[in-house]
Amino acid sequence: MLAYTDQAKSSVDLLTEFTAINSFSTGKKLVFSGVGTRDVYNISAPFLDNGELVIAGRVEDRDKESSEVMFFVERKGEWKPRNGAPIFALQDPFFTFIGDELVFGGVEVYFDGDDPHYVTSWCTVFYRGHSVNELAPFAKGPLTMKDIRLVELNDGRIGVFTRPMEVDGARALIGYVEIDTLEQMTEEVISGADLLRNQFLPEEWGGANEAHLLPGGMIGVLGHIARMEENNIRHYYPMVFAFDPENQRHTPIKLIATRSMFPDGPAKRPDLEDVIFSGGLVRHKDGTASLYTGVSDAEAHVIVIPDPFLEYEG
Repeated sequence: MLAYTDQAKSSVDLLTEFTAINSFSTGKKLVFSGVGTRDVYNISAPFLDNGELVIAGRVEDRDKESSEVMFFVERKGEWKPRNGAPIFALQDPFFTFIGDELVFGGVEVYFDGDDPHYVTSWCTVFYRGHSVNELAPFAKGPLTMKDIRLVELNDGRIGVFTRPMEVDGARALIGYVEIDTLEQMTEEVISGADLLRNQFLPEEWGGANEAHLLPGGMIGVLGHIARMEENNIRHYYPMVFAFDPENQRHTPIKLIATRSMFPDGPAKRPDLEDVIFSGGLVRHKDGTASLYTGVSDAEAHVIVIPDPFLEYEG
């Protein structure tokens, strides 16, 4: 019997619980080439496209915010840009499959006309197609909303997780709504999602990064929980929870990784050193899972951990 909760825990308490009971695995850096001196980070998990494993990654100069999303394939231990694949002016790519279609997305960022380093707003944009090279735009989320993620349900409907900001005194909350078809995914529908309250303290925030339909109908959500210290020092932790679409209740948040589990490396800025971006999770038959992450907004890593969704399967 799964235990649901309506009581938020701080990321500090969750971190204490996690470090007390876990024997740590060690992640490894993924090597990307063919992009000059730019960094590749905030990657997706690998997915099959025309029979070939592909990773989507955010490609960016260390001292800039403008980025591209490129698709990479592995060649002799290195991930290299895929020949002929499209390049998108986006950040933080993600994907899922709805029916026989690939649904791909990322964050579109808008900059001040007079200051190319100043971000004025952003939104999540979506593309669909039967392969990477056939992707065409079909939907946008509301302004300033990241972390909109889709999952196909057993009855063919589509679950949509949302992430509105500044709601009822909270920095950000996760929402959920269901649609019948991709054509129904409009800004109005996304904005009207029911909110999953009491997941985060008001001064903290989080979001969904990937959704997995589990046996029994529960949805395993890979996400992040975050807080900010003085001087805007950020702390981002990969986390999971299970969501029951029937009663819209959720299990307690659990951390699954921390920065200390990955090799030392550079950060884009000092305030981003303790940032792990939950890019995607690949589940294995042996009870483990590979977590693909961005690290400190400068690198991409992977780590093998116990499958965090096994306990939610019914």
